Amino acid sequence: MNDTTHSTDRIQKRVVLKAPRERVWQAIADSSRFGTWFGVEIEGPFEPGVRVGGRLVPTTVDAEIGRQQSCYAGMEFDFHVDRIEPMQVFSFRWHPCAVEPDADYAKEPMTLVVFELADAPEGTLLTITESGFDQIPLARRAQAFASNDQGWTEQVRLIEKYLAQTA
Repeated sequence: MNDTTHSTDRIQKRVVLKAPRERVWQAIADSSRFGTWFGVEIEGPFEPGVRVGGRLVPTTVDAEIGRQQSCYAGMEFDFHVDRIEPMQVFSFRWHPCAVEPDADYAKEPMTLVVFELADAPEGTLLTITESGFDQIPLARRAQAFASNDQGWTEQVRLIEKYLAQTA
């Protein structure tokens, strides 16, 4: 199952991953494993209430997506970890589509990204929801939304491949 829903304020992707819940949890909540499939080198562990810096690096899980990500290699950004409820919910805030090197995104609102896990007959249901786009400045809202909508579609494929490759 692979399902997508969104409004102007939120993007939601659902996928049943053919992996036990514990492996899926490790892939999203362990910053090193997350970075491997997502395409980012993260400076430390994910902890609630902590800001964690990172640098974009092309993923090695999928060569084509890695090539697409390569133009952003080295770009720095922050995750502001919101919640960690083991085996259930992991969430963070970030500045969506913050890719212009000379732009200062610090004064803009952040979106909230939530990963939720649930048991499914074939494995683990992963729901990824990013919300808060209606608060992004109008001048870049549509681009941020479209970019992240496509990005989460690719990230769903990457976590599927990562879990298959590390089985």
